[in-house]
Amino acid sequence: MSERKPERRGLGRGLSALMAEVTPPAEEGGADDRGRTQRLPIEQLRPNPDQPRRHFDETALAELAASIREKGVIQPLIVRPRDDMFEIVAGERRWRAAQRAQVHDVPVVIREFSDTEVLEIAIIENIQRTDLNPIEEAMGYRALIERFGHTQEKLSEAMGKSRSHIANLMRLLSLPDDVQTMLREGRLTAGHARALITAADPSPL
Repeated sequence: MSERKPERRGLGRGLSALMAEVTPPAEEGGADDRGRTQRLPIEQLRPNPDQPRRHFDETALAELAASIREKGVIQPLIVRPRDDMFEIVAGERRWRAAQRAQVHDVPVVIREFSDTEVLEIAIIENIQRTDLNPIEEAMGYRALIERFGHTQEKLSEAMGKSRSHIANLMRLLSLPDDVQTMLREGRLTAGHARALITAADPSPL
């Protein structure tokens, strides 16, 4: 009689597998519409209501919209069926910019994801933003560890970041709120903030 090992986390797919799922295929084609690139009317798509990213830079959106007007949406959005619509799993920024560019349809890849996986992917996508500040990035790593049971080692392997990078960023979350605010606003560098972690009273600078 074999002993059944308890599951450590609720997801059926690991972090690397999920990241592979939201990487669009290199070529179109396949046995059915699921998992291959196709086009859908933009009004058939809706954003993920649990998307942790609330702010989209207006200037960056305008620039992306201008690019889409000229070249179209190059990278497909990843979506999942939801009622009579399709919910965006990855690519909300492209969808918003496409609306501004008055594009009628966009390329998508339809895949099946659980609600938990969609939230996890949203956090992953948020961490990969180029304009992320150190506190936002650290909070993303903390969410992946505390909510989904990932380790720093697994995050390092899957996301191409060193373990020391992840560990050092997460240490910033121990700083007082006023110092974290300065980090968010770019008035303090991550290196300077790390030097304050061991200070008796890091708030007065």
